[in-house]
Amino acid sequence: MTEPDRDPDGPAPSIGPTRPLTLLLAFAVAGVAAYLLVSRFYGDISVPLLPVFMFAVLAVIEGVLARATKARIERRPGTEPMPPLSAARMIVLAKASSLAGAIFAGLYAGALLYVLSVADQLRAAAAEVPIAGGGVVTAALLAGAALWLERSCRIPPADDDDKPRD
Repeated sequence: MTEPDRDPDGPAPSIGPTRPLTLLLAFAVAGVAAYLLVSRFYGDISVPLLPVFMFAVLAVIEGVLARATKARIERRPGTEPMPPLSAARMIVLAKASSLAGAIFAGLYAGALLYVLSVADQLRAAAAEVPIAGGGVVTAALLAGAALWLERSCRIPPADDDDKPRD
């Protein structure tokens, strides 16, 4: 395979910061879709519990990565410098996780709205309220930890002390 022709004078490929509007849109679309699907197929499907634990574990892992990455990028004493390729991988992980967290938070929010609306009529729905609520919280925590990891990968501004004075 050959690389597509690029304008050598044009902008180099880059990854920009995640936009909050993108995450809000993903959350809203997933929430509406989940509400419609759960309201149509409730009884045949239930709100899954395992992803709630997965999101919590992933949020903790990404939070730890964010803290360690920030220390390495800032070159704090006792840390090794962060190789640029490793930082790029962390950014890609963070961007994917923040979007996944927003989508799953929306899915669980849509399911939560539906089970709350029928919880007084169905005991099974009432039992799924804490699961759906936990899914919203842990998926949102995953998105937050991912945004923190993405922000931790930013290079700090150069010191002005090293620049010659006019």
